[in-house]
Amino acid sequence: MSAGGAARESVAQEGILRRQSARESAARTYARALPIVPVRARGLTIEGADGRRYLDCLSGAGTLALGHNHPVVLEAIRRVLDSGAPLHVLDLATPVKDAFTTELFRTLPAGLAERARIQFCGPAGTDAVEAALKLVRTATGRNGLLAFTGAYHGMTSGALEVSGGAEDVNVTRLPYPQDYRCPFGIGGEQGAELSARWTESLIDDPKSGVRLPAGMILEPVQGEGGVIPAPDTWMQRMRELTAARSIPLIADEVQTGVGRTGAFWAVEHSGVVPDVMVLSKAIGGSLPLAVVVYRDDLDVWEPGAHAGTFRGNQLAMAAGAATLAYVRENGLAERAALLGARMISQLQGLAAEHPCIGEVRGRGLMIGVELVDVDTPRDPDRPGSSDLSPLSPAPELATAVQRECLHRGLIVELGGRYSSVVRLLPPLTITDEQAAAVVERLADALTEAARKHRA
Repeated sequence: MSAGGAARESVAQEGILRRQSARESAARTYARALPIVPVRARGLTIEGADGRRYLDCLSGAGTLALGHNHPVVLEAIRRVLDSGAPLHVLDLATPVKDAFTTELFRTLPAGLAERARIQFCGPAGTDAVEAALKLVRTATGRNGLLAFTGAYHGMTSGALEVSGGAEDVNVTRLPYPQDYRCPFGIGGEQGAELSARWTESLIDDPKSGVRLPAGMILEPVQGEGGVIPAPDTWMQRMRELTAARSIPLIADEVQTGVGRTGAFWAVEHSGVVPDVMVLSKAIGGSLPLAVVVYRDDLDVWEPGAHAGTFRGNQLAMAAGAATLAYVRENGLAERAALLGARMISQLQGLAAEHPCIGEVRGRGLMIGVELVDVDTPRDPDRPGSSDLSPLSPAPELATAVQRECLHRGLIVELGGRYSSVVRLLPPLTITDEQAAAVVERLADALTEAARKHRA
């Protein structure tokens, strides 16, 4: 491209960004940290209106299991468009919906698949969470809910209520186990065991102030909470104690599903079969789709008890069925497990060079690097304080790393309790060479951001 052409494209991009800033809500998020204007995309790569190319490790917040514009997804959409099939059908039966449901049920955990029911919801994951909460409350006749610190389940009223950032709510919050910032200060198996015991005590103690709830909702890997995988033994304990007390267990697999964590569904790592699964993002093959899948004995809704105008998104169902089948047939979950473990190991190796890396963690291709402030001393008077105690989070450094990544053509997300975790959510189709490039660019960005931060 000529210098004049590049300049014109850059000016055009700046104009679009200015108009977005002037016209759109102050609530916009990604657009603030990522001032680019995507015009073309394929696989892991995005091209901006200014002609620059980026490796996209945001992937629509985990929506793009196959990356941008995968051929099988485009072909599935074209088939529906060319067939003359209706694109809007409310909840009527169609061949496209039947094919999607059949493929989805083929992938479900065995203990759920043979007796599953599905509710198509509004187009977003938060809509499916709302439906799941309403479902268990209707089925049990109870109202209270159990949720976990650090959780993120969506931005609508009920979903916010069970998320970690909620205020003034009637949901009982339980400690989610983690190693680096363990609420009990010990981490590991002991920390997970204490979390389980606390949960069991709270439910069974007649003076805890917590009545038998309508359900428990959890993420097998907390995403927005900082990429924190739940220990398998802890997941099994949650399943055991909820089953023994007839408390429906809701697994939020909106971001963890469709191979992301190295298993088709993240609950499969622990062998847990939940009563309800909340699914969205990747199941629509890049288009809006959200469903709740649940045990048939919970299906006590009256006709019309839950609905949504756009619950019959035919293009999303076609794209979703193609995505589910491609992931299943090509072993992409297993591929995510192997490549994710390699990337995590490589990133953990960076910690020896960069003391600002507090912890690298994740499962499959759901990876987080928590950054900490090495200049803030540990509090010697804090109970349990030692050289192994976690350092303070470093959100400013994380923001700087994200900015340096963008300069190097790498798009990453931030998350965690203090927005100090650099998150990687690459498509499952990422190649070995692309994975190496991602790690290299992140390492360079971290080195430069840390240097400037110290200065």
